[in-house]
Amino acid sequence: MSNRYYELSMLVLRVALGAIFLAHGLQKITGFEGIVKFFGSIGLPPILAYVVTTIETLGGACLILGLFTRTAATGICFVMLGAIFSVKASKGFINGYEFELSLLAAAVALILSGSNTLALGNLFSSLKATSAKKTA
Repeated sequence: MSNRYYELSMLVLRVALGAIFLAHGLQKITGFEGIVKFFGSIGLPPILAYVVTTIETLGGACLILGLFTRTAATGICFVMLGAIFSVKASKGFINGYEFELSLLAAAVALILSGSNTLALGNLFSSLKATSAKKTA
């Protein structure tokens, strides 16, 4: 596969994953009291509701924009592992954790490969490199 198609495929993966997590994070914000209660009802500390909501919302936005892609994807991996092992594993694979597993796999792919096409992170990197050359 050519590098161009590879980068385009990573762009599609990054933006789609970002959109999913941004939407889920915003949904949690609108019903936050219920999310805190749900976390408590499954034996998780309520503070984790804040952590998960932040990772999903900011991580999703960062992925869409192409900022801190690997860091955002790492946070998403932790959220998905938590969801799988705390809630979904007992339901089995089908109608259980298959969706979370696919999101986890997408996040791992972004950690391993990154995504440079239409990424704001590239703009900041090139500005930083340009200013470093001017001061040298």
